[in-house]
Amino acid sequence: MIILIIILFIIILLILGIKVTFEYNKNGSDFKGCLKILVLKKIKIYTINFPDTTSDEKSDSKEKGKNRDYRKMLDLAKPCFRDLLDYVKKILETFKISKIHNHLIFGMDDYADTGKYIGVIWGVCAALNPIHKNLELSAEPRFTGSTLDGYGVNEVEIYPLKMIVPTIRLVLKKEVRLLIKGVLDER
Repeated sequence: MIILIIILFIIILLILGIKVTFEYNKNGSDFKGCLKILVLKKIKIYTINFPDTTSDEKSDSKEKGKNRDYRKMLDLAKPCFRDLLDYVKKILETFKISKIHNHLIFGMDDYADTGKYIGVIWGVCAALNPIHKNLELSAEPRFTGSTLDGYGVNEVEIYPLKMIVPTIRLVLKKEVRLLIKGVLDER
Protein backbone atom coordinates (compact mmCIF):
# COMPACT_ATOMS: atom_id res chain seq x y z
CA MET A 1 0.00 0.00 0.00
CA ILE A 2 2.84 2.40 0.84
CA ILE A 3 4.56 1.63 -2.45
CA LEU A 4 1.32 2.38 -4.32
CA ILE A 5 1.02 5.73 -2.53
CA ILE A 6 4.64 6.60 -3.38
CA ILE A 7 4.12 5.68 -7.05
CA LEU A 8 0.91 7.74 -7.15
CA PHE A 9 2.72 10.71 -5.58
CA ILE A 10 5.53 10.48 -8.17
CA ILE A 11 3.00 10.37 -11.02
CA ILE A 12 1.21 13.43 -9.62
CA LEU A 13 4.54 15.28 -9.43
CA LEU A 14 5.33 14.33 -13.03
CA ILE A 15 1.95 15.60 -14.20
CA LEU A 16 2.04 18.88 -12.27
CA GLY A 17 5.62 19.61 -13.28
CA ILE A 18 8.83 20.88 -11.80
CA LYS A 19 9.74 24.54 -11.50
CA VAL A 20 13.37 25.60 -11.99
CA THR A 21 14.38 29.09 -10.82
CA PHE A 22 17.73 30.76 -11.41
CA GLU A 23 18.44 34.16 -9.88
CA TYR A 24 21.74 35.97 -10.28
CA ASN A 25 23.44 39.28 -9.65
CA LYS A 26 26.83 40.19 -11.11
CA ASN A 27 28.45 43.40 -10.01
CA GLY A 28 32.11 43.83 -10.96
CA SER A 29 33.97 40.65 -10.10
CA ASP A 30 31.34 39.67 -7.51
CA PHE A 31 28.87 37.04 -8.75
CA LYS A 32 26.04 35.70 -6.65
CA GLY A 33 23.39 33.31 -7.83
CA CYS A 34 20.90 30.73 -6.68
CA LEU A 35 19.43 27.75 -8.51
CA LYS A 36 16.26 26.25 -7.02
CA ILE A 37 14.26 23.22 -8.11
CA LEU A 38 10.70 23.17 -6.79
CA VAL A 39 7.87 20.66 -7.01
CA LEU A 40 4.23 21.66 -6.80
CA LYS A 41 5.59 25.19 -7.53
CA LYS A 42 6.25 25.77 -3.81
CA ILE A 43 8.26 22.93 -2.22
CA LYS A 44 12.05 23.20 -2.61
CA ILE A 45 13.76 19.91 -3.32
CA TYR A 46 17.16 21.24 -4.37
CA THR A 47 19.00 24.55 -3.91
CA ILE A 48 22.54 25.52 -4.86
CA ASN A 49 24.11 28.91 -4.28
CA PHE A 50 26.86 30.36 -6.46
CA PRO A 51 29.77 30.71 -6.05
CA ASP A 52 30.05 27.20 -4.68
CA THR A 53 33.30 26.85 -2.75
CA THR A 54 33.05 23.07 -2.25
CA SER A 55 33.54 22.05 -5.92
CA ASP A 56 37.18 23.15 -6.34
CA GLU A 57 38.45 19.56 -6.11
CA LYS A 58 37.16 18.48 -9.54
CA SER A 59 40.05 19.70 -11.70
CA ASP A 60 40.87 16.15 -12.90
CA SER A 61 37.73 15.99 -15.08
CA LYS A 62 39.30 18.38 -17.62
CA GLU A 63 42.20 15.99 -18.08
CA LYS A 64 39.92 13.06 -18.95
CA GLY A 65 38.18 14.67 -21.94
CA LYS A 66 41.34 15.39 -23.93
CA ASN A 67 41.80 11.96 -25.52
CA ARG A 68 38.26 11.47 -26.85
CA ASP A 69 37.66 10.75 -30.52
CA TYR A 70 35.05 13.35 -31.45
CA ARG A 71 35.19 12.44 -35.14
CA LYS A 72 33.91 8.94 -34.33
CA MET A 73 31.03 10.37 -32.29
CA LEU A 74 30.21 12.83 -35.10
CA ASP A 75 30.11 9.94 -37.60
CA LEU A 76 27.72 8.08 -35.28
CA ALA A 77 25.53 11.20 -34.87
CA LYS A 78 25.15 11.96 -38.61
CA PRO A 79 22.57 9.23 -39.41
CA CYS A 80 20.34 10.23 -36.48
CA PHE A 81 20.66 14.02 -36.76
CA ARG A 82 17.07 14.45 -38.01
CA ASP A 83 15.75 12.27 -35.16
CA LEU A 84 17.73 14.26 -32.59
CA LEU A 85 16.44 17.54 -34.03
CA ASP A 86 12.83 16.31 -33.84
CA TYR A 87 13.45 15.15 -30.27
CA VAL A 88 14.78 18.55 -29.24
CA LYS A 89 11.69 20.22 -30.75
CA LYS A 90 9.38 17.89 -28.79
CA ILE A 91 11.32 18.42 -25.57
CA LEU A 92 11.13 22.21 -25.96
CA GLU A 93 7.34 21.86 -26.03
CA THR A 94 7.45 20.43 -22.51
CA PHE A 95 8.94 23.66 -21.14
CA LYS A 96 6.83 26.63 -20.11
CA ILE A 97 8.48 29.98 -19.50
CA SER A 98 7.11 31.51 -16.30
CA LYS A 99 9.43 34.48 -16.16
CA ILE A 100 12.63 35.59 -17.82
CA HIS A 101 13.74 39.02 -16.61
CA ASN A 102 17.36 39.95 -17.33
CA HIS A 103 19.10 43.33 -17.22
CA LEU A 104 22.55 43.98 -18.66
CA ILE A 105 24.84 46.84 -17.69
CA PHE A 106 27.40 47.33 -20.45
CA GLY A 107 30.25 49.76 -20.91
CA MET A 108 33.56 50.13 -22.69
CA ASP A 109 36.50 52.48 -22.28
CA ASP A 110 35.54 54.48 -25.37
CA TYR A 111 32.20 56.33 -25.27
CA ALA A 112 31.60 55.85 -29.00
CA ASP A 113 32.13 52.09 -28.79
CA THR A 114 29.80 51.91 -25.79
CA GLY A 115 27.10 53.76 -27.73
CA LYS A 116 27.59 51.63 -30.83
CA TYR A 117 27.39 48.30 -29.02
CA ILE A 118 24.58 49.27 -26.65
CA GLY A 119 22.55 50.20 -29.74
CA VAL A 120 23.04 46.70 -31.09
CA ILE A 121 22.14 45.19 -27.70
CA TRP A 122 18.99 47.33 -27.51
CA GLY A 123 18.05 46.19 -31.01
CA VAL A 124 18.43 42.54 -30.04
CA CYS A 125 16.42 43.09 -26.84
CA ALA A 126 13.69 44.90 -28.78
CA ALA A 127 13.51 42.03 -31.27
CA LEU A 128 13.40 39.31 -28.61
CA ASN A 129 10.98 40.87 -26.09
CA PRO A 130 7.82 40.47 -28.24
CA ILE A 131 8.53 36.77 -28.78
CA HIS A 132 7.04 35.77 -25.42
CA LYS A 133 4.81 37.65 -23.00
CA ASN A 134 6.94 36.66 -19.96
CA LEU A 135 10.24 37.68 -21.54
CA GLU A 136 11.80 40.97 -20.47
CA LEU A 137 15.33 41.78 -21.58
CA SER A 138 16.84 45.19 -20.98
CA ALA A 139 20.21 46.91 -21.05
CA GLU A 140 21.75 50.15 -19.95
CA PRO A 141 25.01 51.83 -20.93
CA ARG A 142 27.73 52.59 -18.41
CA PHE A 143 30.18 55.26 -19.58
CA THR A 144 32.57 54.97 -16.61
CA GLY A 145 34.86 52.32 -18.08
CA SER A 146 34.84 48.73 -19.17
CA THR A 147 31.85 47.03 -17.50
CA LEU A 148 29.80 43.89 -18.00
CA ASP A 149 27.35 43.45 -15.14
CA GLY A 150 23.79 42.28 -14.84
CA TYR A 151 21.06 40.71 -12.82
CA GLY A 152 18.06 38.57 -13.53
CA VAL A 153 15.36 36.15 -12.47
CA ASN A 154 14.58 33.17 -14.71
CA GLU A 155 11.79 30.69 -14.01
CA VAL A 156 10.92 27.71 -16.20
CA GLU A 157 8.35 24.98 -15.62
CA ILE A 158 9.15 21.49 -16.90
CA TYR A 159 6.56 18.76 -17.40
CA PRO A 160 8.56 15.48 -17.32
CA LEU A 161 5.58 13.24 -18.11
CA LYS A 162 5.38 14.77 -21.60
CA MET A 163 9.04 13.80 -22.18
CA ILE A 164 8.53 10.07 -21.77
CA VAL A 165 6.92 9.24 -25.13
CA PRO A 166 9.43 11.21 -27.31
CA THR A 167 12.33 9.75 -25.33
CA ILE A 168 11.08 6.19 -25.82
CA ARG A 169 10.56 6.83 -29.56
CA LEU A 170 14.08 8.22 -29.84
CA VAL A 171 15.75 5.35 -27.97
CA LEU A 172 13.90 2.73 -30.03
CA LYS A 173 15.75 3.85 -33.19
CA LYS A 174 18.82 1.77 -34.01
CA GLU A 175 21.04 4.71 -35.05
CA VAL A 176 20.39 6.48 -31.75
CA ARG A 177 21.22 3.38 -29.75
CA LEU A 178 24.51 3.08 -31.66
CA LEU A 179 25.25 6.74 -30.86
CA ILE A 180 24.52 6.19 -27.15
CA LYS A 181 26.72 3.10 -27.11
CA GLY A 182 29.54 4.97 -28.87
CA VAL A 183 29.36 7.87 -26.39
CA LEU A 184 29.37 5.48 -23.45
CA ASP A 185 32.35 3.59 -24.90
CA GLU A 186 34.32 6.84 -25.23
CA ARG A 187 33.79 7.61 -21.53
